[in-house]
Amino acid sequence: MLNELLKRPVIPVIVIDDANDAEPLAEALLAGGMDVIEVTCRTAAAPEALARIKKAFPEMLLGAGTVVTPDQAKMCIDTGVGFALAPGLNPDTVKFFQASDTLFIPGVMTPSETEQGLSLGCQLLKFFPAGAAGGVNMLKNFAAPYAPLGVKFCPTGGVNLDNMNDWLSLPVVSTIGGSWLATQRQIADKQWGVITDQVKAALAKAG
Repeated sequence: MLNELLKRPVIPVIVIDDANDAEPLAEALLAGGMDVIEVTCRTAAAPEALARIKKAFPEMLLGAGTVVTPDQAKMCIDTGVGFALAPGLNPDTVKFFQASDTLFIPGVMTPSETEQGLSLGCQLLKFFPAGAAGGVNMLKNFAAPYAPLGVKFCPTGGVNLDNMNDWLSLPVVSTIGGSWLATQRQIADKQWGVITDQVKAALAKAG
């Protein structure tokens, strides 16, 4: 799964309020050429949405985001997600997913957290909140000492179509997370065509 994610420059970060929107949303992403999705565990609809996408679209790389509690972590494993992410770094959560042989991408914002993640065997780390934490220059500077160790980062938070290539130009950045690809409002309003066009635009810009 790690190798597959490293091949995909953009991961859509999704907030779903109604599980009935899961399938048409996945179809909209696929229509735009994107076969990866991160459904955040921020809403009550997230578990069902994940299960629906898993069943209907086995070809998608299915991930769960904002995994911050033991119950959420267990739900992810029970659902069979391919990967999971968190805004922070909790060693217990890292070890839980490792025991289940599921890729987990913890969030970091400092060199110390990066070193902790590496010590736990995490080679892909989420840089969050990317914009508020100092942006491209911040990541460029603090990640430089760790680049020789092979660590990669996925910046999320404040990443958009206009600045995405600034992030992707960094050698330590393998992929970015973007909520603009399918916003909570667009999903609720069922703007599937708009979402497909946004996905196409992002992939075209990423090259």
